[in-house]
Amino acid sequence: MAKPLHSWNVTPKEAVRIQRRLQARLWFGDAPRELERVGGVDVSYVQGQALAAVVILEFPGLRLIEAVHAAVPVNFPYVPGLLSFREGPPVLKAWKQLQHVPDVVFFDGHGMAHPRGFGLASHLGLWLHKPTVGCAKSRLVGSHDRVPEEPGGFSLLIHRDKVIGAVLRNRARTRPIFISPGHRLCLAACLDLTRRCSQGYRLPEPTRLAHREVTTLRRRPPHRISSV
Repeated sequence: MAKPLHSWNVTPKEAVRIQRRLQARLWFGDAPRELERVGGVDVSYVQGQALAAVVILEFPGLRLIEAVHAAVPVNFPYVPGLLSFREGPPVLKAWKQLQHVPDVVFFDGHGMAHPRGFGLASHLGLWLHKPTVGCAKSRLVGSHDRVPEEPGGFSLLIHRDKVIGAVLRNRARTRPIFISPGHRLCLAACLDLTRRCSQGYRLPEPTRLAHREVTTLRRRPPHRISSV
C-alpha cells in the first residue's frame, strides 16, 4: 500500500477537516481497459470490534478466487458521515493479506453521495490508489425520482443541484441500491460495472459475497473473531 494519508487516531472535528482536504484530490474517469479482477468490501460490528471482509472475483466470470478478513477494536465514535474512520482500519488490515490485487473495488458504502463528497469508497479509493464504486443499501444524502421497476432501471441521485450518484434497481420487487463514484470512476462507469457484476440479486456480486463473508465471521465464537 501507498504511504498513509493521515493518522486514524483523530477526533470527529479533525476527521471532517481531513475529508474536506482530501476530497479535492479525487478524480473521476472511465473504467480500466484491462479488467481481470474485481474486489468487494463489507464491514460489520460485534462486541466492540469492526470486522472487515475483502473478496476478489475473476472478471467477467465473477468466480470467487480469494477472501480475507480482519478485526480491530472500534476506537472512533459513531458519527453519520464519518464511518470511514471506523471502517478504514479493519479494511486496510484485511487488504494487506491479499494475494490477488483487484483492478476495481466495490464498497458497501458511499462514494461522492456523501455530505462532503467523501464516503468510504472515496476515502479508501484514494488511500489505495484504486478505482472504486460506492454501493450502499440506504441513502445518506440527496433526492431522486421514482426508480423504474424493471431490473437495470435507475434514477439520478441529486444533492444541492448536483448529480452525486444513481439509485439502481438490480432485481424486480426489491429495494434499489445507491451507486456513486468513489475514486477514478465516473458515474456512467460505476453503473456499467455494477450491472456487469450483478447476477440477479439485489446487490452486485462483489459486495454480496463480501457481506456473506463478514456475516459468517460474525457467527464465529468471540475468541476466534478476536484472533483474525
